[in-house]
Amino acid sequence: MKLRNAATASAAVLALAVTATACGSSDKNDSGSSGGGNIKIGIKYDQPGLGLKQPDGSFAGFDVDVATYVAKELGYKPSQIQFVETKSADRENAIARGDVKFIAATYSITDERKQKVDFAGPYLLAHQDLLVKANSTIAKGTDLNGKRLCSVTGSTSAQNIHDTIAPKANLKQYSGYSECIAALQSGAVDAVTTDDSILAGFASQDKYKGQFKLAGLKLSNENYGIGLKKGDTALEKKINAALQKMVSDGSWNKAVTKNFGPAEYKNEQAPKIGVIVK
Repeated sequence: MKLRNAATASAAVLALAVTATACGSSDKNDSGSSGGGNIKIGIKYDQPGLGLKQPDGSFAGFDVDVATYVAKELGYKPSQIQFVETKSADRENAIARGDVKFIAATYSITDERKQKVDFAGPYLLAHQDLLVKANSTIAKGTDLNGKRLCSVTGSTSAQNIHDTIAPKANLKQYSGYSECIAALQSGAVDAVTTDDSILAGFASQDKYKGQFKLAGLKLSNENYGIGLKKGDTALEKKINAALQKMVSDGSWNKAVTKNFGPAEYKNEQAPKIGVIVK
């Protein structure tokens, strides 16, 4: 009877020890700071200049640089970062499922999205714009009347121009922006429209350098934020502090120049944290 009680007591002690060890070694993502764990961050894989998975498996772009800087300020080394592809339609679900700790993927802050997730930032103010050939005479929205305008299937960008600015524009829709850019290069279309940051990223690719220019139109305001789980105010504060530091130490400007500079992207100044430009 004594032996049985001793065995029971030993088992209980062992169980407590295992539980304590498990708690101590849990994924440090829960606290938003590293203690040897890893962090999963959502990005785009197919947007040059913003979030692009390269042939060697590495990642590049402005969103990647922002995410890496933020992760560093949270205590994570580059080797502890796992970038996860998050397509636009799945971003809220990815956060809710816990697939990622936060998302930096041309994620515009909107009232509708704020019902499901919280945002840190904004960290970039983009605008809907046009990408045209370097020698194009298209300089304003109305110049698109009678011209061929490209955007991706399901996008509202081209339709907005057609409905409000250039009703006689000939809309062309492709499955992705890379197809639109190729069509612009070949002369199949006269202009491509979406966020200026996305257009600048594509135009900055080596194979396109010098061929295109941004029209410089500000057809909308897109406040890019970092999406995170709703109610995680502690992490939101840490990310906001990291973004402020990125601006103050010059890293933000360096990242803009590196990723968008070849397209002569006239970026806005770094937005103030919590200030949404309508």
